[in-house]
Amino acid sequence: MELTRTFTIGQYLPRDSALHRLDPRAKILLTMTLAVALFFVPSFAGLGACAAGLLLLLALGRIPFGYALRGLRPLAILLLLTAVLNTFFAAGDPTPVLFRLGPLIATQGGLRTGAFVSARLILLVVATSLLTFTTSPVELTDGLERLLRPFRRIGLPGHELAMMMTIALRFIPTLLEETEKIAKAQMARGAEFDQGPPWRRARAFVPVLVPLMISAFRRSEDLALAMEARCYRGGDGRTRMKELRWRLADLAAFALVAAAVAVLLRLQ
Repeated sequence: MELTRTFTIGQYLPRDSALHRLDPRAKILLTMTLAVALFFVPSFAGLGACAAGLLLLLALGRIPFGYALRGLRPLAILLLLTAVLNTFFAAGDPTPVLFRLGPLIATQGGLRTGAFVSARLILLVVATSLLTFTTSPVELTDGLERLLRPFRRIGLPGHELAMMMTIALRFIPTLLEETEKIAKAQMARGAEFDQGPPWRRARAFVPVLVPLMISAFRRSEDLALAMEARCYRGGDGRTRMKELRWRLADLAAFALVAAAVAVLLRLQ
């Protein structure tokens, strides 16, 4: 049970690359632009173009392609369920009928819709993971806060929201590591997590959840005490060691990706 090796969402890979040197605000906006493009692209050709763009970004960020795909393993069941449900229930071309399972009918149009939605989800996960691969938690917090700063005029606590989202992302690998330790301790005492049907495996995993929740609450309490001991009082009057500044490379990267997405959507 190597959860930390298979679940890569939220991980940060320190590299000396062009993507790592970009302003975090530019990378957040680029991720949002790619996500919007994925939801508006109506064809497999468009998804293929987005996939080619993501491959180029992975190469620029010096992120191994296998490492990026490794994060999809925990989502395999969700992707399979999405494909199956869309195959049988999506509103597509009702003919020709491929096969029947009782009252359920799988058509060629439904199969195409299921494959299209699954491919879109895969690209969306890779695009969002690319942001955390190339942006440290501190940079991500600063970038989110600066982007949310204009909304403070309407009472939105931008700093607090950015801090909460960053802490949540940062604790994903920590909780996975804790889960792995607890599961290995249970296996040393005779627990079996890889035997029997799926429902039995899920039931065998229940004893892991109780100590995991206790550990999560303990870690959150320790974090709160550490922040209070360092006189953390939110974003009011807070200064930073490194101020974010837009550079020509940041503007050029965002303009280039935005233009490519605009051309792609126009050609569809």
